[in-house]
Amino acid sequence: MNHILVISRSHEPFRDIRSGARHEYAVEHAVSRDIALRMLRERHYAFIFFDLEILRESAAGNGYKAAFQPFWYAGTSARIIVMVHPENIREAVMAVKAGADNYLFYPVSTDEVKYLIENTYESAYMPDTFWHADSLQFVQTRSPDMKKIFDKIRSVAPTRSTVLLIGETGTGKGVLARLIHRHSNRKDAHFVSVHCGAIPDTLLESELFGHEKGSFTGAVRRKPGKFEIADQGTIFLDEIGTVTPSAQIKLLQILQDGTLSRVGGEEVIETNVRVIAATNSDLKKMSDEGQFRRDLYYRLNVFPVKIPPLEERLEDIPFFAEMFLKKLNRFHPKEIHDVHPQVLEAFKKYSWPGNIRELENIMERAYILESSSVLTPESFPSELFESASAAAFFSMNSLMPLGEARRKGIEDVERRYLRELLSRNKGKIKSSAENAEISTRQLHKLLKKYDIHKKDFK
Repeated sequence: MNHILVISRSHEPFRDIRSGARHEYAVEHAVSRDIALRMLRERHYAFIFFDLEILRESAAGNGYKAAFQPFWYAGTSARIIVMVHPENIREAVMAVKAGADNYLFYPVSTDEVKYLIENTYESAYMPDTFWHADSLQFVQTRSPDMKKIFDKIRSVAPTRSTVLLIGETGTGKGVLARLIHRHSNRKDAHFVSVHCGAIPDTLLESELFGHEKGSFTGAVRRKPGKFEIADQGTIFLDEIGTVTPSAQIKLLQILQDGTLSRVGGEEVIETNVRVIAATNSDLKKMSDEGQFRRDLYYRLNVFPVKIPPLEERLEDIPFFAEMFLKKLNRFHPKEIHDVHPQVLEAFKKYSWPGNIRELENIMERAYILESSSVLTPESFPSELFESASAAAFFSMNSLMPLGEARRKGIEDVERRYLRELLSRNKGKIKSSAENAEISTRQLHKLLKKYDIHKKDFK
């Protein structure tokens, strides 16, 4: 069930909003900002109805944006509706400009409450009661492939089945894993995320399965592993293809009979965990070549979901740009309200080797550099627009000296090569340099020349 939080000192708005909310919403009441923030740590809310007087006190002269920020920092994606008296309409408009989604006049009308709820979420996104309201921002899509993927997630989320998410780095596998957990029967239990590729091989088994005191140098006390912590909940194993052979055996044991043993221990521990794994590697090929256990592959591949790269869902770029811009406005003092059409056009023609994560990072850098109220082309890397105008570039080659045309062509090839190289190696400099057969110093020099950042590909 979705939840609504009403922040007001009076019981009357709470009563009226509860009457106007549809039956699938549970309405709760907080008489102060601090109580509301405590409640937000315990539960997800679809809407927060915020009394202007309490909001004004929370701002303490720093503006309404400062008053909203503790709620955004709490991780809420709730839609905020400010409740005001008609004579305070100017302040209501200021609150909306600062980040509120709408305002509602006192005395609260149950019909207006119903209208606001229906039009802020169901009409604005999708007339669908399956998705929790705080997840609707993630399931917007115009991509036919992604619509099929969200249909698959709807089907598998309520089950106990193991899910294997397959896709390039930066395509949003972690977001989809959380979406599955959020809509499962385990949603009130732990969601534990483990990036297997980021943990040294020597520590991986200890992290996943725990260890007993004295089992190795430095093991000064017993430590429960991630699977024990995730008991009754969900564990997300990212980059599953990087786990060691010995860890693969223990994973297989958990998937087969739900038991594990800590490193250095003999006790058999039962654990009830739903496993969601993710990979950007071809696990079937790895298993065929003996690099990954075939029996484990089949245990993980119960319900595979293949996620397309960003360049195959370009129709969703405007949505991502709007979502990232709203997020940046929440956590920075600037107010940038739009993205220049030339930038959006360039976005659609760029190859995006780093996928959605690269788009978010590029927008954040542009946001920091931008001095106007619109993200303009000048704040973005020039390669975006060189990619967008590639055809025009080649048609103009004959108008420039051969030497200059050759230099520009080489730079274009180098830039594209470096981006694909880093994407394949997940931003790792040493591996990328080895593949390119150059030194890490040379690679750093080239990355600096073309303003390419390794973090965009991790």
